[in-house]
Amino acid sequence: MDYDLDSLIPKPPLTTRFAPSPTGLLHLGHAYSALLAHHRARQAGGRFLLRIEDIDTTRCRPEHTDAILRDLEWLGLDWDGEVVHQSDRFDLYDEFIHVLEEGGLLYPCFCTRKDIQAEIAAAQSAPHGPPHGPDGPLYPGICTNLDWREVKQRLDAGEPHALRLHMDRAIMMTGPLSFEDEKAGVVAVDGALCGDVVLARKETPTSYHLSVTIDDALQHVTLVTRGEELLPSTHIHRILQALFALPAPKYHHHALIADETGNRLSKRDRSLTIQSLREAGKTPEDVRAMAWAGSPGQDEV
Repeated sequence: MDYDLDSLIPKPPLTTRFAPSPTGLLHLGHAYSALLAHHRARQAGGRFLLRIEDIDTTRCRPEHTDAILRDLEWLGLDWDGEVVHQSDRFDLYDEFIHVLEEGGLLYPCFCTRKDIQAEIAAAQSAPHGPPHGPDGPLYPGICTNLDWREVKQRLDAGEPHALRLHMDRAIMMTGPLSFEDEKAGVVAVDGALCGDVVLARKETPTSYHLSVTIDDALQHVTLVTRGEELLPSTHIHRILQALFALPAPKYHHHALIADETGNRLSKRDRSLTIQSLREAGKTPEDVRAMAWAGSPGQDEV
């Protein structure tokens, strides 16, 4: 008798996560993202995780973390396991940084923001202007090919620097890649559109791209649900997954909730924060209904 060996391998439970950054209060758009991830997990009998992405120690505040937990509990959301705080995992991320360093995939960048802006401004005269990636204008390559003697001298002098990914080397190492998005389908990865992204800085010893890739893998997240503005960043994350031999989850980049003027909600929109809606007398049922109704992608659930 023939057997389908794949059918004999236990499949991991569908696992989603909500991963806010505590730089402000949650608004209606955050509520939608959290509700969607929670709904998908519970509908499948899977796991819903909560992760606090607080790597930016200059902007993240403990009181905002407390407010996030309070708002989610008020909305009636529960999560599985302990809450993971990325600020507790800097040593872990540093181990992965060392792997890339040993592979010759990182280089120190000594540019200030002013240096980069000046170089980009000089490129404005090009027919189409400077190319853009997920993090804005692509890095113009000022430090990409510095002489090793100059690099050593500047490092020995303690000059501040960031660590950038040699994207061209990374692409050569991984070969062709793709990722699966429930809305966009199978997407071919194009690392050249991302540029040499920063993966660590002195003041922030990891980047969003690095930490989110590692945590999604180590937490066994199988479906990443997040806003469609992060779809371009997934090209970077897929490359990092391949470099570290990490599993690739599926993705669902959902539509964003907008205000009355059609602009995307931000943490500056005080009137639509969960806290303000609660203080205005709205019930959890009211806010959940507002979140579902406000999303252009309300047919996703």
